[in-house]
Amino acid sequence: MIVIGYRDDLDQALRRRGLDPFYVVQDPNGAPADRQSCRVADFENAQEVLRAVLARRLDDVVGALSVHEMGVFTAACLRQQFNLPGNADPRTILSFRDKYLQKSGLPPEVRRARCRHVPTGTPYRQLADELGEPFVIKPAAGAGAQRTSIIHSAREYEDALALFPGASDVAIVAESFVDGPEVFIDGIWERGELRWSCMSRYHEAPFDAARGGTMAAWVLDRTLHAGLFRQAETIAHQVLGSLRAPDCVFHLELFEEDTALTFGECAVRIPGGLSPQANKLTYGVDLFDAEISLALGESPSLTERVETPERFYGYVLLRRPDSGHLAQDDFERAFRLDEIHYDASPDARVGPYGLVGRAMVSDPDESQLEKTVHEIVRFNVTGGA
Repeated sequence: MIVIGYRDDLDQALRRRGLDPFYVVQDPNGAPADRQSCRVADFENAQEVLRAVLARRLDDVVGALSVHEMGVFTAACLRQQFNLPGNADPRTILSFRDKYLQKSGLPPEVRRARCRHVPTGTPYRQLADELGEPFVIKPAAGAGAQRTSIIHSAREYEDALALFPGASDVAIVAESFVDGPEVFIDGIWERGELRWSCMSRYHEAPFDAARGGTMAAWVLDRTLHAGLFRQAETIAHQVLGSLRAPDCVFHLELFEEDTALTFGECAVRIPGGLSPQANKLTYGVDLFDAEISLALGESPSLTERVETPERFYGYVLLRRPDSGHLAQDDFERAFRLDEIHYDASPDARVGPYGLVGRAMVSDPDESQLEKTVHEIVRFNVTGGA
């Protein structure tokens, strides 16, 4: 199996299926020394990745998939070139990478931000008049809220553009600002239908988490949020159907506004963070295994699916505190955790969102789980104060 990007949990799932992965990686992350791999400069450079794979003369390739959003287009190209199962239409994938193509391809009944590309030389006032103030600048095909800026002035606009070297009329999008907490759906889309889905809520928006905040989320209880689930699943059908999504595992983000949900964006990839683990622990659905099945041309198995969970799970990506010092046993004394790993050493490897550890927590009561997630975040940020 050719895999663009590396993550331990997917590697374990591949090993359980008896598959031998070949990893295509890029800085700053690599694969363990005992795994077959090669390094490239850019996952999105399909030519570079294809050259790297061809140079290795791999035998018995059975599938290709991407761990990262930046690699989904390239994975489709690899399937096309090697005649592999799964989606082999790169053009379809572009509707799930380019934010303008995505939002402009939706039917009018889907509420979303107004969005446009920002060609080189576009003045601030033109965008402010068209989209309102503030507005948002972000990569057209970005991920993880990186290089995303909320723009209040011409000076902030110039600072945001400086994050995008080179001249391109399709590298950047501007969007009208949508204010509200964020929820997301992780699920499986197959044969034009929503086969399974689960809804979760972020502790704070990924935009804030990427700027010194904390990435955390928890699974929502359908019985407590029946109306929210119905509305979100309707939007998922409208989005995935209108964009002609391939059979896929997907991650779809939504803003909660006063009167309705507003669509944020949708990716056709494995969810990030510990969402796959939280979903499996809550519902018994393994999205890693589902992604592998789809890459093999198989229908995902949902035989272990739980309809009414006994416990709901959430997670916190732990970082260094703003003040003081924390060790793993500090978290263990303060909270009843299902799982925790925390590296307090000065040379600890720092991952996305500043993480040096992670905690998984659960509760039969989703509202209590929410409270506990908030308490863990506060404890982490303040150093236990």
